[in-house]
Amino acid sequence: MTIRVVVADDQELVRSGFAMILDAQPDIDVVAEAGDGGGAVEAVRRHAPDIALLDIRMPRMDGIEACRAISAAGDCRTVMLTTFDSDEYVYDALHAGASGFLLKDVRRDDLVHAVRVVARGDSLLAPSVARRLVEQYTRPAAARARRPDPRLDVLTARERETLLLLARGLSNAEIAAELVVSDHTVKTHVGNVLAKLGLRDRIQAVICAYETGLVAAGDPPPGGSAGAGSSPAPARK
Repeated sequence: MTIRVVVADDQELVRSGFAMILDAQPDIDVVAEAGDGGGAVEAVRRHAPDIALLDIRMPRMDGIEACRAISAAGDCRTVMLTTFDSDEYVYDALHAGASGFLLKDVRRDDLVHAVRVVARGDSLLAPSVARRLVEQYTRPAAARARRPDPRLDVLTARERETLLLLARGLSNAEIAAELVVSDHTVKTHVGNVLAKLGLRDRIQAVICAYETGLVAAGDPPPGGSAGAGSSPAPARK
């Protein structure tokens, strides 16, 4: 199966570089390029790709607005490109429907890996983006006293445990080992958490865990893919 991709970035050299890397892969076809968000939305409408790779900052229509329009219109999944040291919009992009984030200095192999991960239905955050996102954008919620949040009342005790371990970066296998249950049971718990809280994917589940105070910024993760490493880590259902 060929993964169809639209690449949008207002910097032509960056855009063409990403397109060249992706188009060189036997299973990826870059069907269009765009220099702004409006062009990206139109390219997605015209070519019906699987993935839209969007720069967050673009003229006329930025990547967040484009992501929101693309997510609302169909099944195309979006991966956002960010220079996180200067961007302050990652949290907004999550709520707009982004399925993944990459730093713009991403390595060639990690770029290709990210597109394949998101195309198969997983979510993805570069570890440094995940860490700083949590620390910067959920700090006000985490700083509050750990009062029970009514949003979590719909969860069973085991589902709440599952959400806690998701937020700390554990994979399904690691959660299964922690809770002494099967991988299938963990998948069921994760699905229940997402459905009951009205969340799209595991990225949103992590944000919810911090927003509700279930986990606080600075809590040490016991392990898993979200806490360390240089390559983007997929978040599987």
